[in-house]
Amino acid sequence: MRGRITRGIRRAVAATAALGLVAVMAACGSDDDKATGSSGTVTAEGTDDGSELTLWTRAPLELQAKALVDAYNKSHKNQVKLTIVPNDDYVAKVGAAAGSGNLPDLFAADIVYVPNWTKAGLFSDMTERIGLLPYADKINQGHIKAGTYEDAKYVLPFVLDLSVIFYNKALYKEAGLDPEKGPTTLDEFKEQALAIQKLGKKDTYGTYFGGNCGGCGVFTWFPMVWASGEEVMDAEGTKSLLDGPAAQKVYSTWRDLQAAGAIAPGSKDETGATWVAAFQEGKVGVMPYPATLLPTASKTVDVGVVPIPGATAGEGSTFIGGDGIGISKDSKKNDQAWNFLAWLTSEAAQVDVLAAGNSTVARTDLADNQYSAKDPRVVTVNKVAASPQSKTPFAINFQQAFNAPGSPWVTLFRNQVYGEAGSLANDNAAITGVLGQ
Repeated sequence: MRGRITRGIRRAVAATAALGLVAVMAACGSDDDKATGSSGTVTAEGTDDGSELTLWTRAPLELQAKALVDAYNKSHKNQVKLTIVPNDDYVAKVGAAAGSGNLPDLFAADIVYVPNWTKAGLFSDMTERIGLLPYADKINQGHIKAGTYEDAKYVLPFVLDLSVIFYNKALYKEAGLDPEKGPTTLDEFKEQALAIQKLGKKDTYGTYFGGNCGGCGVFTWFPMVWASGEEVMDAEGTKSLLDGPAAQKVYSTWRDLQAAGAIAPGSKDETGATWVAAFQEGKVGVMPYPATLLPTASKTVDVGVVPIPGATAGEGSTFIGGDGIGISKDSKKNDQAWNFLAWLTSEAAQVDVLAAGNSTVARTDLADNQYSAKDPRVVTVNKVAASPQSKTPFAINFQQAFNAPGSPWVTLFRNQVYGEAGSLANDNAAITGVLGQ
């Protein structure tokens, strides 16, 4: 997720073409491509017999992927060979491999691509295997849902990335705000950002956002709608609901901040490449932020963390992003590949590898662990991930509607902050038009 947000998608046309190729080639495959496993018997643990497995992932997840693979290889007979692919090349590489029948045994995917690739038949059915896990209902259900097609489950969480509110405690103290109390409503968010702005510090602003970055917007603004008790799309992901009262409250909040000069000027043209830089430099008071960057931001800023708020006080929300992972349609080692995935969901992987490395766990029953307990901010992140208002949105055409440069979503929120606010109905209809294609 983070790579998608911080870099954007620079090759939207190529990605769309690759996805089209994937759909065509996958449709040509036979049912044999989705064999349930080489052993003929499905077990909760899978097979650990010394097989070599191949795994692909995107470069933004290199740190977590290497840690997981190293830990698995040290403790199992099976050995996983990891390939790290540049973020901008990943969609095309997967598309080409799917078309030629050369996908690796396992591959991860940005969660917003998962519905499309699942529908295209790139993953093997893991419904029965997932059901055998004694903690199946504790695994992040947003990722499970994104990887479900026609009631079959194809994907498990690989690495989670969550959005939360970061605020600068030092600036809060200077502004006379309580450094231990971040915003719990959108009005408080606006008030606190304005208080920072009133300090009049050179090159320092109340807040910042990716004003020309669709991925940044969905990652940080969708939770504001969810935290207000509303949805951003219908359940099928074919109709946009981004013209409702909660969404309008989000837009007016940011429009008011812009009118007051409290949004850093660089926000307007921010495509995601430098989205988090100003906060890390101590130049921003409060803003929605990727939780995975807490260790990095804390090196330069005394960071406070709270869930993303809505119109009224409540649990808050987060966009549960990151990558899902599944067994490819081309793998001939399904049982062995499942052994890796079953281990991935275990406490040994979730706590001793991911939590130990300051990454969010993908099981709600492991949110409080020996590593998160050392930092209450990490506990906050883990708990908001389990909130019923925290979600992973589902839409087959998510990329085209929201993430692509110049998408109708980008047009909508730019108009709401910088342009014609009266265009909301037409802009929302344009998103629906793309979602329903």
